[in-house]
Amino acid sequence: MAVTAECVKELRDKTGAGMMDCKKALQASGGDMEKAITILREKGAAVLEKREGKSASEGTVACYIHGGGKIGVLVELNCETDFVAKTDDFKDLARDIAMHVAWSRPEYVTREDIPEDRLEKEQEINRQWALNQGKPEAALPKIIEGRIEKFFSTVVLMDQPFIKNEDVTIGELIREKAGKLGEKILLRRFVRFSVGEEA
Repeated sequence: MAVTAECVKELRDKTGAGMMDCKKALQASGGDMEKAITILREKGAAVLEKREGKSASEGTVACYIHGGGKIGVLVELNCETDFVAKTDDFKDLARDIAMHVAWSRPEYVTREDIPEDRLEKEQEINRQWALNQGKPEAALPKIIEGRIEKFFSTVVLMDQPFIKNEDVTIGELIREKAGKLGEKILLRRFVRFSVGEEA
């Protein structure tokens, strides 16, 4: 099946992937847009996996100020080379993440950053909630697991749905961009300031 330029452009607009990658994905999927998106996502994940051992010591610090100076965010986003750090795609990603942090108020970058005692406390709160709801003892592990996943999507930046496209998490967004740029991308840290808020 012939892949039209309009289809390639539509896929590029949806994914941000390169023109040739979009064309190949559409050819491989027989013109099916959703399958092509999946192919591009998988390709991005494969690129990221290959680069896992690479050092990401270049990058940028992006800032976002909101509400007439009432909220400010700094985000450090790393990549492997200065060349990629200077691309618009990379800088836009860093700015988007900073804007997302201003809105979503995450507490941690990854799940691994959550202190063990905080996680245990959260599990106990959810266990008590389930018992108070009269849930059977046998169902508790599954219920707690589901509620902890919800907790992660609230407080962990990498697990939060991206505010510009809630179909992808911040982690998935970074993996997609890493696949497109062909480098490891690492969200190292962020800080969020809000006027009058206790540190």
